[in-house]
Amino acid sequence: MVQKEDIVIMMDKNAKIYVAGHRGMVGSAILRELNKQGYKNIVTKTHKELDLCRQEDVEKFFAKEKPEYVFLAAAKVGGIAANQGALADFMWFNMVLEMNVINSAWKNGCKKLEFLGSSCIYPRMAPQPMAESCLLEGALEKTNEAYALAKISGLKYCEFLNRQYGTDYISVMPTNLYGPNDNYHPEHSHVLPALIRRFHEAKMDGADEVVCWGDGSPLREFLYVDDLANLCVFLMNNYSGNETVNAGTGKEISIKELAGLVAGVVGYKGKIAWDTSKPNGTPRKLLDTSKAEKLGWRYMTKLEDGIRLAYEDFLNNPVRAER
Repeated sequence: MVQKEDIVIMMDKNAKIYVAGHRGMVGSAILRELNKQGYKNIVTKTHKELDLCRQEDVEKFFAKEKPEYVFLAAAKVGGIAANQGALADFMWFNMVLEMNVINSAWKNGCKKLEFLGSSCIYPRMAPQPMAESCLLEGALEKTNEAYALAKISGLKYCEFLNRQYGTDYISVMPTNLYGPNDNYHPEHSHVLPALIRRFHEAKMDGADEVVCWGDGSPLREFLYVDDLANLCVFLMNNYSGNETVNAGTGKEISIKELAGLVAGVVGYKGKIAWDTSKPNGTPRKLLDTSKAEKLGWRYMTKLEDGIRLAYEDFLNNPVRAER
């Protein structure tokens, strides 16, 4: 095993940085943050220009561009319905994409890579709040098991490259995200953007009732995506280590309370009903964010303020679907 010194080197403002998935919600937020902080040499490729699931194409791209730093934010994502309906697709797409990018980065001498995961990697019944150390300590939530397994493989591959070859590859595990450039597809979106669309359409249609999945009891944590992007750049400049870093607010809200909050922001005045024949998902998902806090980072956007910003984004892009 190669022992790597625990010394963090900050990114030079002119270093070549590749943001994979720059058109998605997370990648576009990272791009905004990098531009805001004055990074000048950023490489991006659309899916049409570079299919990250094609190994040969990814290898050629890295051999040509030789990025010094990589933010791996590209992924196939979706809510409960999307995950349940395409388990094999979610696992294959994410697993192949991750391995292609991480392996090519290593082969081409990338100084540092940051892998973006998801809090769904943690066990369904993990102690709350969930610390980074609870990874692989129990069974996963079945509704998104395929996606979780792919993300676990990505972060473990980064860890194993560090241990075997002395690379400086880190991983970040965000809680539920929302904000500009989100996916508001009626079937394939996550809970918060799905609620924004549902309540907006109900308001426009004059509907007396909106029916939501489950019983509203699950507790969830939500982080505004620009806050995540700020943390991602912060960690690239301030953290090295094999263990992942949780990204969240440390605060939770029930889905029933969230629905009421979103309805209020949107201006929907009707009844909110619950379809208990639909799955709730994991009962509770709250991240232990003490590691990021000890490093000196804090989230900035309050939930209601963030929902207002997200609703403004939806109004500007009311039919945005999966990319």
